[in-house]
Amino acid sequence: MQIDPKRKLLCREDYDNVWREIQIMHHLSEHPHVVRIKGTYEDNVFVHLVMELCAGGELFDRIVQKGHYSEKKAAQLMKTIVGVVEACHSLGVMHRDLKPENFLFDTPDEDAKLKATDFGLSVFFKPGQYLSDVVGSPYYVAPEVLHKYYGHESDVWSAGVILYILLCGVPPFWAETDNGIFRQILKGKIDFESEPWPNISASAKDLIGKMLERDPTRRISAYEVLCHPWIVDDTVPWTNLWDLQWRVFLQADIDNNGSIDYGEFLAATLHMSKMEREENLLTAFAFAFFDKDGSGYITIDELQQACKDFGLGDVHREDMISEIDIDNDGRRICYNDEEGKCWGWGWNHERQLEF
Repeated sequence: MQIDPKRKLLCREDYDNVWREIQIMHHLSEHPHVVRIKGTYEDNVFVHLVMELCAGGELFDRIVQKGHYSEKKAAQLMKTIVGVVEACHSLGVMHRDLKPENFLFDTPDEDAKLKATDFGLSVFFKPGQYLSDVVGSPYYVAPEVLHKYYGHESDVWSAGVILYILLCGVPPFWAETDNGIFRQILKGKIDFESEPWPNISASAKDLIGKMLERDPTRRISAYEVLCHPWIVDDTVPWTNLWDLQWRVFLQADIDNNGSIDYGEFLAATLHMSKMEREENLLTAFAFAFFDKDGSGYITIDELQQACKDFGLGDVHREDMISEIDIDNDGRRICYNDEEGKCWGWGWNHERQLEF
């Protein structure tokens, strides 16, 4: 629960900030990696925000406990973090205070779900809109924020700082004072020489470099981060499959190279029955590939792009989309999420596609 004392709300702007945070949390409430707001209550003294319980503590505390994460685990966490950022940006929200302290684990378990919280500095924005107020936490602010002219690209910079910390345990820009930190940020020199960076992959360092690009017009977008090779593995090695899936694997491995890319997967799963798809590991893998932001659904635009990549013509593409969109909302495909809203892969297993 978040409690805001009314005595600290000194003017109309302070009240507006509280209600904007509430509005933004409701705006993002369907995302599986955003802390859900359960209700808001106001009395004569306080404004109460009741949110879902996340008993696993902050990401920051786990970094301190572990020192740093492996590349594999860091990539998983970064996919979640940037997935939230991409969802925010697609809905016209700029977070403006991304840091490990603002990501909570829902349980103390090692494989707990990570969720974003604290949208107190978040704002709605329009494409092409730039802000000038300097907000955020010193280690994580983008250089353009310090120049008082920034857009949503600043969130990607902050996420890049988090990624750097996940892999080595310390921030990329450090000094004894806030002003010293700001000077280091404006210089933009990233240390990839100290331990453990010689043992970190070139792909990870490439992604960090693109996220910590000082020029926001050249900086990678949140969606592009989710598409980066370090985040997305395009194949499933056979050694990771259950014995139960061996038959399906052999059918799907069209080029017999011992791995399945997502094109081969789509070709194979179009001919599965619903039960086969539900029980098959490959289905979850492919859905996760298309579901870039981890939101639990695939947008029609994403599916259209995938069909284009696979060389399907417009007729096939529109036909497939009309079949998949079983709730007929024309916007997205769901994946049997925790609330059981819809299955969303309504393929006819007898249907044949011409490639």
